[in-house]
Amino acid sequence: EVQLVESGGGLVQPGGSLRLSCAASGFTCSSYAMSWVRQAPGKGLEWVSDINASGLGIYYAESVKGRFTISRDNAKSTLYLQLNSLKTEDTATYYCAKEVDGGALYGMDYWGKGTLVTISS
Repeated sequence: EVQLVESGGGLVQPGGSLRLSCAASGFTCSSYAMSWVRQAPGKGLEWVSDINASGLGIYYAESVKGRFTISRDNAKSTLYLQLNSLKTEDTATYYCAKEVDGGALYGMDYWGKGTLVTISS
């Protein structure tokens, strides 16, 4: 059974940083691209970032480019998202997702339950 468990969310002041983690199990993580998506309160899902299976192909939404960094440790079956220079508009539940292929941006088929990030002074 595919499982994705996010952690690392919390309350941070504007300008602060957080590191989110996603522990993957139930599949060969190193064979699949992975993604982060987020949902702000009362809004729809927003794609944030993608990383391909090898970790060499990385993509970001314009809204987070230069502030967020996606990475993965295939030996630990773990996906990360480093969030820096946080803004109030980054407040959202962040979900990690498994993609259907080793290449990025082919679509997602499993999601975790999310971790809440709140940016407030």
